[in-house]
Amino acid sequence: MNREMNQTPFLEKIIIYPIKSLDGLSISQATLLKSGALKYDRQWAIYANNQKLINGKSNNKIYKLRATYDDFISQVTLKDEDNDLQETFNLTEEKKELESFLSNYFGQSVYLQENRITGFPDDTNASGPTIISQATLETITQWFPNLTIEETRRRFRANLEINGVPAFWEDQLFINKNQWVNFCIGEIDFQGINPCQRCTVPTKDSYTGDITNNFQKQFITKRKETLPSWVNPSQFKHFYSVSVNTKVTTLQQEIDLKVGDQVKIIDN
Repeated sequence: MNREMNQTPFLEKIIIYPIKSLDGLSISQATLLKSGALKYDRQWAIYANNQKLINGKSNNKIYKLRATYDDFISQVTLKDEDNDLQETFNLTEEKKELESFLSNYFGQSVYLQENRITGFPDDTNASGPTIISQATLETITQWFPNLTIEETRRRFRANLEINGVPAFWEDQLFINKNQWVNFCIGEIDFQGINPCQRCTVPTKDSYTGDITNNFQKQFITKRKETLPSWVNPSQFKHFYSVSVNTKVTTLQQEIDLKVGDQVKIIDN
């Protein structure tokens, strides 16, 4: 495998999304739970009473609901931008009040569900943090004239951003089905499981939900054109895929991950 690596990869950014599908929070240090999930990431999720998840695929109103958190991630401030309404809630002590706000906002009865062990990952077989390189985000941004790197970041919603590497460096963190790549960030061992197959969410403006015309088609075309030389195309089910789903399997206790930690692939 030609990895074309002369740089020293390192962790540039950590972003968690405490309430699934709402705004993320950039932090300098995070805790990995024994399950391998990032603490507080997608710890809460919004459900309708028919038990259907409310997210950017199913409900465009979620894009105009802003969320910010206090330093302890014990409180969330929600802002309904259309009606200029803003309220702050304690995530554990004011759950009913929070659900009432959300029910009024979405125009239907909803409830907030919590999972402190694994959160609510999209891929339950790879519940570790998702990984992308900063150069990948920069490259994707160049494909779409109206995007900024921050908007690209908000659309693809990866947890860990790697710097010191070229675009799509993370494509070498997976092999084929039932195989994985071992790598470490700091002292923590990870397994790269598979490329993240994207849904409709990245096609939409992260603040309005408006669709970017031909986003998926343009993405697939450019993804094929820029596929790194070390990648076997058969690793992809389709080319509307970016970032890597991971798993952490050896944790006996919670452990911290911090910005600046070095990233190293372990020869398999």
